[in-house]
Amino acid sequence: MPNFIHKELAAGKWFQLPLMEQLGNIGSEVGRACKSQGGDAALYNSAVDRALDLFDLTLADPRWRGRYDEIARARELFCDAAFDNNIYKTTLADLETYFLQFAIAAQMGRR
Repeated sequence: MPNFIHKELAAGKWFQLPLMEQLGNIGSEVGRACKSQGGDAALYNSAVDRALDLFDLTLADPRWRGRYDEIARARELFCDAAFDNNIYKTTLADLETYFLQFAIAAQMGRR
């Protein structure tokens, strides 16, 4: 397995979380990147790296094999927005809104 930033999660904990929680956690990092974009470069780069790490952990989870294309496309859109490629005209704020829905769904599932 690759050298992940989130070593404890990569050791197994991540693979016990439901998909909604995994995507909600990715959204937290997307939100951090969005908030620091255009500001502190170190904070921004760190949030981008952590988000990519969580995307990669999610893509490595065998439970989501049937959703691989969807998750990989979200990662592609994130990279496009984070690295200012602007091919898809999607912003980090757009993606933060998208991922917020998963965080809300995960929270509702806990009640």
